[in-house]
Amino acid sequence: MFSAGFRTISRQRHAANALVQGQAKRAMATVDMTVRDAINAAIDEEMERDEKVFILGEEVAQYQGAYKVTKGLWQKYGSKRVIDTPITEMGFTGMAIGASYKDLRPIVEFMTWNFSMQAIDQIVNSAAKQYYMSAGDISCPIVFRGPNGNAAGTSAQHSQCFAAWYSSVPGLKVVSPYSAEDAKGLMKAAIRDNNPVVVLEHELMYGVSFPMSDEAQSSEFVIPFGKAKIEREGTDVTIVSFSKMVGLALEAAEVLSASGISCEVVNLRSIRPLDRDTIINSVKKTGRIVSIETGWPQCGIGSEIAAIMMESDAFNWLDAPMERITGADVPMAYAIDLENASLPQVPDVLAAVNRLVQRKLVA
Repeated sequence: MFSAGFRTISRQRHAANALVQGQAKRAMATVDMTVRDAINAAIDEEMERDEKVFILGEEVAQYQGAYKVTKGLWQKYGSKRVIDTPITEMGFTGMAIGASYKDLRPIVEFMTWNFSMQAIDQIVNSAAKQYYMSAGDISCPIVFRGPNGNAAGTSAQHSQCFAAWYSSVPGLKVVSPYSAEDAKGLMKAAIRDNNPVVVLEHELMYGVSFPMSDEAQSSEFVIPFGKAKIEREGTDVTIVSFSKMVGLALEAAEVLSASGISCEVVNLRSIRPLDRDTIINSVKKTGRIVSIETGWPQCGIGSEIAAIMMESDAFNWLDAPMERITGADVPMAYAIDLENASLPQVPDVLAAVNRLVQRKLVA
């Protein structure tokens, strides 16, 4: 009787545990989330976690952000931690950097990274170099964030990619997310970092939804800098990109798969530090590499990757020269047809990959 009773109790406990686990699993099931909401969640979680975190910029508070990234934060945290600023990038950037010297952790929103040109002296000379020039006495834990690259029909002064510009500066860390998980994990890592971090988002990705895993929904989900992600595995060609162009690479890879060409797509996520090992190991597997970016060709991210190919043992594994796909070497036009012609498109990737698979280096 005791044995039968024990078995009954065990079954009841097992059923109860299964029910609890099932409920927990359902509560944390994969959900779809826009990039905008993922960034908002990251900032919200970090502001709740650390009272030293605050955000400032043009229209971030009562208007809830020009792109609604800061929606609800002013209502939750008030005017002392969500601060509307005048239209003076140099002024509010300098003020935020000063606050970071005194143990606060500011997040500076630029309505677009093009406007950061008004504050580039503050970012490069006051933020990036402070730790070095103070001999390690004064750190600068600050995040600079906002949309980078082209929008739609915004012309030459609002359509530049600053990945190459800022990633050339020692003392800055530079990241550029593609998916919602990228956006949340990198933003949280940026806010927690004790160094100045540049987060290059993309305006045209804010409203795009991506699946968020159980892990990514956690308030402790952080993506370490310097770790690229292989979005699609392949054997014939490596395609390396970041931000919105990762989607272009994946689209092209799907088209190429129909003709029997297997592409490995690498999402850099982190521009400085750059995950050289993932790029090199992928090229050793495929023997060919294409880079895609919307920035200009001279001194671009693709140029840095090409240098890695030449200066590492990856060179010995190449079966064909590297190909770079970039934005056109001109200021961005306003007309939609000219704008499209100035940016990488799927046919550009197809042509580059097809050229590569037909070429072989002379042994």
